[in-house]
Amino acid sequence: MIEYPNKLDKIFDKLDKHNIKPIIIGGFVRDYLLGMESKDVDIEVYNISSYEKLEDILKEFGRVNSVGKSFGVCKITLDDLELDFSLPRMDSKISAGHRGFDIKIESNIDFVTATSRRDFTINSIGYDIKNQKILDPYNGVKDLKKRILKIVDKKTFNQDPLRVLRAMQFCARFELRCDKTLISTCQEMIANNMLKELSKERIYKEFKKLFLKSQKPSIGLIFLAQVNGLNYFDELQMKNELWIKTLTSIDKFSNNKTDNKNTNITISLALLCYETDAGKIKSLIDKLSDKKNLFKKIYSFHHIAKHIQNRDNKLLYEVTKKIDTKELIPFLKALNIDNKEIKNIDNIKPIICGKEILACGIKPSKEFSQILKRAYEAQINKKFKTKKEVMTWLKNYLHT
Repeated sequence: MIEYPNKLDKIFDKLDKHNIKPIIIGGFVRDYLLGMESKDVDIEVYNISSYEKLEDILKEFGRVNSVGKSFGVCKITLDDLELDFSLPRMDSKISAGHRGFDIKIESNIDFVTATSRRDFTINSIGYDIKNQKILDPYNGVKDLKKRILKIVDKKTFNQDPLRVLRAMQFCARFELRCDKTLISTCQEMIANNMLKELSKERIYKEFKKLFLKSQKPSIGLIFLAQVNGLNYFDELQMKNELWIKTLTSIDKFSNNKTDNKNTNITISLALLCYETDAGKIKSLIDKLSDKKNLFKKIYSFHHIAKHIQNRDNKLLYEVTKKIDTKELIPFLKALNIDNKEIKNIDNIKPIICGKEILACGIKPSKEFSQILKRAYEAQINKKFKTKKEVMTWLKNYLHT
């Protein structure tokens, strides 16, 4: 049996009264079998005549989000659960890209046929609510036990270029080895330049999942290299020793993430392209995001890491003062920079600011900037290191 939140029973009972058969499928079942908690539940419903009827039944349980209507998907939020109710469907490739499919809702097809469109066997496992039975037509449970990632159907898999990157982040998240057919299929897709069909937003989303949801992103990146994905992300082509160093630093950081998702993404990307030059960094970021400040921040991280030993470097200070050290220090630690050198960041940050000058009775004036300049020069010349020392220095400076 698969245990699911009891609060879902009120919805399942309502569906049963309409002779509609709900089957939990995909990520929730997979994660349960792996002993992982999930708040996202995908439910496929059978024996229903239309999307509109499903929408009408579900509306008493919360606001129905019909953003996925063209795919036959109703989304609702139930307390802390995100629920996707979908009608079985068949997809036909009609144009390039991740969304280049003709979607046909097929309410009367069986589970095996409906599931054939799914990407991996581990995502094709269903749970029949009424009969309390696991449905596993493609041996996903066996593959989970063997820790192997396999495709359901090569003919449908190779129609969607996004699945190459989904394979990348899935094998890393769940630490799976990849089946030979999966590897060869992805190699064929990349050889046909299918990654070029994807929008940067879709690519970025898969990289974010790789970095945020895995303890060893290196597994996914090694897979990407294995299927020749670095032909597309050519900015990451480097000498083997530098590639190993890059993978090691990313994994090290992944085991010491911060509490901020955006910070974790920025640091991971900065580590990913640390061994490349500015031009390649910008080119890579342009393939992932339109965020203009992302490249600037990553390049600033690199500048600081490469010049941290120069304690009196004013240019280093000018860069550092614009960055939150809560982001910078985990990045430096992942690169194995000596802790003594990392502490230099504290020496670069100015100890004294305007409020200390005001506290000494100096009113805002042109003299302010001169005092701050002299104070910082005294600091980097190691005349003081603590707040108490700077206040003593300031009073002496003002007195003279």
